[in-house]
Amino acid sequence: MSPRLAVLFLALVSVALAVGCGGGAGAGDDDPQRLTVYSGRAEELVGPLYERFERATGIQVDVRYGDSAELAATIAEEGPNSPAEVFFSQDAGALGAVASAGGLQPLPPDLLERVDPRFRDPEGRWVGVSGRARVVAYDTRKLKPAQLPDSIFAFTDRRWRERIGFAPTNASFQAFVSAMRITVGDARTLAWLKGIKANDPVLLDNNIQTLEAIARGEVEVGFVNHYYLYELRAERPDLPVENHYLRAKDPGSLVNVSGVGLLSDSPEAKRFAQFLLDVEGQRYFATDTEEYPLIRGVRSDEKLRPLDEVQGPELTLGELGAKLPSTVELIREAGLTP
Repeated sequence: MSPRLAVLFLALVSVALAVGCGGGAGAGDDDPQRLTVYSGRAEELVGPLYERFERATGIQVDVRYGDSAELAATIAEEGPNSPAEVFFSQDAGALGAVASAGGLQPLPPDLLERVDPRFRDPEGRWVGVSGRARVVAYDTRKLKPAQLPDSIFAFTDRRWRERIGFAPTNASFQAFVSAMRITVGDARTLAWLKGIKANDPVLLDNNIQTLEAIARGEVEVGFVNHYYLYELRAERPDLPVENHYLRAKDPGSLVNVSGVGLLSDSPEAKRFAQFLLDVEGQRYFATDTEEYPLIRGVRSDEKLRPLDEVQGPELTLGELGAKLPSTVELIREAGLTP
């Protein structure tokens, strides 16, 4: 996310959404069998899920794909004229930013109650639909698990110089930095960012590129979400990369969620949210994307560490939203983005 977009995001979310977002209700009124979704989840990950929803309901989904933070800024810019009825975000931070400015409709209690309270907005404006753990991916040709530290803070050590890769503009990285700020403060977070910058990391556009850089031997470790490894391994079973989980409560162990918020109270929008948290939708995340399902009765893939054993820092995911614009600026201040 560029500095210009960060400034736009901050200004527009605090002003345009504060006066109320129409959320595309008109689109639902004009054609009750269509639904407009702004999707921060990539098409290759969730495109088949939208197709399943269309087959199950007969509702045609019009999808606008993009970066979650930039879509949140777009929703703010469009204001009451936004065609979006649903915001399906890659992370809780972008959802929280829109929610805190008044842009999301309250969700039905029965829907919220399907998910553990730690994975939903305390005020009921958005709900998580899949869990994703932050991990350190590593090159198995060059490193063994015992050689990897158990805290994200250790990667500022000079021995990791020119060995690290990550995507500083990615929403999941930004949410992780926001979580670090909440748990250890801005001063220590900025010091960590500058320490990582001093180690001359390879800066990439997304998590997949980070894993590919590890596989090519360009870097030895990368800061990513856990499930990208399995997406890439489906194409390359011999991929020389594994995930390393950091210690409990470390900021690098953040368990974030992809989640959904409704900008419209149309029946189609509510039906979509319900579909994501029904058994079929949750099984999709468990089997097709290797993320963590969040409702009881649907198990995650056995190759994943059980979700109850992955303990991130003690915070409420809803806190991430208010931090997003200033987190983008902090990352820029550290020299990790233009």
